Amino acid sequence: MTEALSKRDFLSVGGGALLAAAAPRAFAASAQPVEMLNVSYDPTRELYRAYDAWFAAEWLGRTGQTVSIRQSHGGSGAQALAVIGGLQADVVTLALAFDIDTIAQRAKSIAPNWQGRLPQNSTPYTSTIVFLVRRGNPKGIRSWSDLVRDGVQVITPNPKTGGGARWNYLAAYDWARRQPGATEASARDYMRRLYANVPVLDSGARGSTTTFVQRGIGDVLLAWENEAHLAVKEMGPGKVDIVIPPSSILAEPSVSVVDKVVDRRRTRQVAEAYLQGLYTPAAQEIIARNFYRPRDPKVLARYANQFPSLRMATIADFGGWARVQQAHFVDGGVFDQISRR
Repeated sequence: MTEALSKRDFLSVGGGALLAAAAPRAFAASAQPVEMLNVSYDPTRELYRAYDAWFAAEWLGRTGQTVSIRQSHGGSGAQALAVIGGLQADVVTLALAFDIDTIAQRAKSIAPNWQGRLPQNSTPYTSTIVFLVRRGNPKGIRSWSDLVRDGVQVITPNPKTGGGARWNYLAAYDWARRQPGATEASARDYMRRLYANVPVLDSGARGSTTTFVQRGIGDVLLAWENEAHLAVKEMGPGKVDIVIPPSSILAEPSVSVVDKVVDRRRTRQVAEAYLQGLYTPAAQEIIARNFYRPRDPKVLARYANQFPSLRMATIADFGGWARVQQAHFVDGGVFDQISRR
């Protein structure tokens, strides 16, 4: 196994230097090509398409070995279940830490201490939840309170299957419980009214984006920040607008090697370098250009206009993912109670 780099090393070295450190000192130029599978969540297709090309070129230049990375995308919870069911992922890059914990606990294929193996609890970028509305915002949607008005259709995925959907749910719940005089009962009532305005629950974030953008259903899409920017970019100016709510949540997508797979397939070295490379300045630029919030403060500062500041709750404010999952998303939990039709 390659020796882990310190947090300072991750954020200060360039891509080539980091990959040189991760690669074996006497790597043969004739090394056989290697293939990896990255099992990821819905909205990361564009990000990893760009990153994979950069990483493969860097790795080839440093080691002489050709690496190809295949991608699998879907709702984060569903992707975790696929890995538990036998999908041979070398690395997982999922929407939230709970999904990787689930793989570690149920499949025993990821070390329990996986979050401590990379900086920032193995979260190389962050995001948040914003609103995507029709051109000119005809329904005047500005805040979470507007989502429960009569006649407003909200598009959001199913939090039982999608990671972004769980971030959406918690951002709304956090807003509701912070209102003056709020109680647990009033917060749940708000959530009940919100999901009563949801005409369809897709399984993942990209499906919901398709429902809103391509199928034209709904007045507002609760979206990953990066997904909202991609929709604006792909549709062209003037078709949809991004609305930044007054508060949201710090979404922290997590990454890990799948230990049993990389050890069996002998891909650990390249898989670890692949995830370590996400923290390099070059990769952090790729991350920012794909509308995720980079961890590198220098890169983030260069994209300050793209990432407005707002108050964000954290998963710690809810007591952590294990507590949230048990309270809200298990069968019979709060989500099932408030979403009964």
